[in-house]
Amino acid sequence: MARAARRERRKKQGQGSVPQLPWQRVDNPYPPMEPLSADQVEAIHQASLNILENLGIEVMGEDVQALFRDAGADVDTGTGIVRLDRGIVEQALSTAPSTFTLTPRNPERAITVGGNRINFGFVSGAPNVHDRINGRRAGNMADFETLMKFAQSFNCVHFMGNQVAPPIELPPNNRHLDTYRAALTLTDKVISGVPIGGGRISDLIEMVAIARGLPAAALQDDPSVVGNININSPRKLDLEMAHGAMMLARHNQATIVTPFTLMGAMTPVTMAAALAQQNAEALLGITLTQLVRPGAPVVYGAFTSNVDMRSGAPTFGTPENAKANMAGAQLARRYGLPHRTSACNASNTVDAQAAYETEMALTGAVFGHGNLIYHAVGWLEGGLVASFEKIVLDVELVQHMMGLLSPIDTSDAALALDAIADVAPGGHFFGSPHTMARYETAFYQPILSDWRNSQAWEEAGGHSATERATDVWQQVLAGYEQPAMDPARLEALDAFIRRRREEIGDGDP
Repeated sequence: MARAARRERRKKQGQGSVPQLPWQRVDNPYPPMEPLSADQVEAIHQASLNILENLGIEVMGEDVQALFRDAGADVDTGTGIVRLDRGIVEQALSTAPSTFTLTPRNPERAITVGGNRINFGFVSGAPNVHDRINGRRAGNMADFETLMKFAQSFNCVHFMGNQVAPPIELPPNNRHLDTYRAALTLTDKVISGVPIGGGRISDLIEMVAIARGLPAAALQDDPSVVGNININSPRKLDLEMAHGAMMLARHNQATIVTPFTLMGAMTPVTMAAALAQQNAEALLGITLTQLVRPGAPVVYGAFTSNVDMRSGAPTFGTPENAKANMAGAQLARRYGLPHRTSACNASNTVDAQAAYETEMALTGAVFGHGNLIYHAVGWLEGGLVASFEKIVLDVELVQHMMGLLSPIDTSDAALALDAIADVAPGGHFFGSPHTMARYETAFYQPILSDWRNSQAWEEAGGHSATERATDVWQQVLAGYEQPAMDPARLEALDAFIRRRREEIGDGDP
């Protein structure tokens, strides 16, 4: 019976024989860390409104400009500069929901976005892939599928960002159909759209509806899709990003509006200026979604870090980045919106730098009360690489954080006064009934750490954490189990892809 119970527990923990925490919803029980005072938040807010009202933001596309003009904004048709009165912004914020739910094809994997809920996301947008066995290579479909298997297998991954590593061997105008299919069939978690224009978003809405066995219109009342758009900092909203956001809002799917602001390059070097510019850019994108459809789910995104002033290279996981993660969350709370943040690093390899920079960014994201933490698992080389070993390292970091967030049990059984009384002074608790009943589940069990003494570690090969991570990801792949999908839904999905591929042809989706 004990062996059967252990087998069942391992099954619930995850696939293969790699020990891990079970799939769970993570709530932050602690008060948020807030680097800004209330007065400072208000000063940044007012500076942002000044930017929107007096400097404006360039918005591409006559149809996008028309939305703002019809709402009462001042639009310069020659330059594309849109100046938003604060009343327009305040009205938009009043309709945006503070929380919402995204339901994937497996309803048990639904995620709540907002409040104290934390959702950890997989690396996305990396043009390259790396592992210690096969080296560094450009994104390709085989690796994309492997990465989806990792995302499914590790329980601490709650959602996927857009195209983890785009397969460059496929036509760029229709490869989203292939990557969506892989994500929908190899995982059953929340996946993101590619919001480069409206067509790629429309396709995902149809495909997710098929995978869920629903008409596409039903998703308007039960959102499934999320897409992250970036403002082209400083102060420019590209046409394709705008159209992606508009399509998401039109169908009541979730838009994340994320300015990509690097202090010293895309903003002034001071944190206050960077936050004011980030805030203005985010507010414009958020307003756009509410002009399209009041009440459409939208997330305040923030991606502010700094550059190396010696080389101009972007840096992540710096003290400035961590503070910006927390300050961005304060601004999101100021507007009653969910917050998207990130846990990134700038290391070129899976080493101590990769670990401490990721941990710094992750700490700012978690204790600032981020709701969607992008790139929490697998990001390397400043976002240029999705790394197999880094996936394993990050799962360990995220699981440690989940353990830190779990509540402390102070029940009578946990206080264990009887167990304390049973052991004489100077004795030990190794063999006590209280310990024996709990020894398998008492403490967090790592997937990567090696706690043997030095001699035993050397006799076992003296492998570093990075080397051990190579063994772990191979073990995880060997134990991967594809989530089942109704054959009729899969057939309908493939029929849709064939039809759309013919319709797209060589054109723009």
